[in-house]
Amino acid sequence: MLNDTQWAVLGPLVEACRPHSKVPPSNLRRTVSAILWRHENGAKWRSLPSDLGPWWMAAQTFIRWSRLGVWERLLALVQERGVQLGMAFLDGTSVRAHQKAAGATRKRDSQAERDAREALGRSRGGFGTKVCVIADGSGRAVAFRIAPGQAHELPHAVPLLDRLPAVPLWIVADRGYASHAFRQHLRDRGAKPAIPPKRTEPALAWPAWAYNNRNRVERLWVRLKEWRAVATRYEKTAASFMGVLCLAAALDWIRS
Repeated sequence: MLNDTQWAVLGPLVEACRPHSKVPPSNLRRTVSAILWRHENGAKWRSLPSDLGPWWMAAQTFIRWSRLGVWERLLALVQERGVQLGMAFLDGTSVRAHQKAAGATRKRDSQAERDAREALGRSRGGFGTKVCVIADGSGRAVAFRIAPGQAHELPHAVPLLDRLPAVPLWIVADRGYASHAFRQHLRDRGAKPAIPPKRTEPALAWPAWAYNNRNRVERLWVRLKEWRAVATRYEKTAASFMGVLCLAAALDWIRS
């Protein structure tokens, strides 16, 4: 259960972004505590401790709010304290999917089309999801994009850049984002790229300190994957898994 100090910070943010109805929700603090407990521990909904209330109430609330974009709004609210844009970091990671994650409803489409819709696919690492993030200069997540596990990270770079409130001075990324066209796109927008070339390309020059700061986004993934529901995908739908990512990122902002 969230203590008084934690709820004093998180409670007003949840109230500001949750859907409002004629009848206010009962035990909102307990329900949010149950949602956090489940995702931090990666347990089944039915395994929730009894003192956190009925498991189905927490499950239904989380799934419904994910569909309504509540967790994305929560992440946007915590960012109002200020996004640091001296640098921005692009990075992607592969998240293995649990076998139960493959059971989303077919909507008159094929299994392959359903998997693409729900951001599930097979790569050399197995069945999973590719998660791409853009982080600010302090290594805090600003936005996510998810795709099937075999997808490349580069096509998601420009949409993620569009989620920033302004153009950063430096864009730092690993070799997976190496592209002449992408580097030129960054220069045209007024940002400086610090992206290593491919092994078959000539060397590029940039200050060593710029690329050395990429460890900030790597540390971000370490913190996010302390949530077992981020390290392993248990959610059947893309909307629910995006909700998990945004919720974990919002708590990371609050704790930073």
